[in-house]
Amino acid sequence: MGRGRAKAKQIKVARKLKYNSPETDLSALQRELGGEAAHADSYGPDGFEDDYSDYAEKYGEPDEDEDAAR
Repeated sequence: MGRGRAKAKQIKVARKLKYNSPETDLSALQRELGGEAAHADSYGPDGFEDDYSDYAEKYGEPDEDEDAAR
């Protein structure tokens, strides 16, 4: 298969994306931009998550007691 067929397909896809906009779910967008109170409370004033306890369990170093039990 030549380059011409692949290029024609790329042009077809590009035109479809350019001229046919998908339907936007405005209510979902409003919920996302409005934010949720529970979600916003877990972040500090700088926008980063303050509580890293969930990550400590997953990525933290194992306890010495756990190593001795093995």
